[in-house]
Amino acid sequence: VQLQASGGGLVQAGGSLRLSCAASGRTFSNNVMGWFRQAPGKERECVATISWSGATTYYADSVSGRCTISRNRDKNTATLQMNSLKPEDTAVYYCAARASPYGSNRYRSVQEYDYWGQGTLVTVSS
Repeated sequence: VQLQASGGGLVQAGGSLRLSCAASGRTFSNNVMGWFRQAPGKERECVATISWSGATTYYADSVSGRCTISRNRDKNTATLQMNSLKPEDTAVYYCAARASPYGSNRYRSVQEYDYWGQGTLVTVSS
């Protein structure tokens, strides 16, 4: 089972990036998925989550209004669109999925996710 995150890069403040997560080895179409990030010297934190159906989402206060999480259940993918990027958004971004099916967007801690991608680096210059 593998989650492959991509789309990171170097962008100027105010710019946009679209992160993608492609799952293989099993389907996550009925599982909550999320995006987390970890900046140097800091703990990994939840950025956004999406329910198994895609109907409900959660955003951390730090990205609310600037990011949109979405998923394609047929393609087994999840996406994080990030706009108006700030230098403080600089981090390694990870996609994650829960092993248990169904559930809402309320799972927001690292310990509640079972599968993790390798991370993609986002660097925002000022």
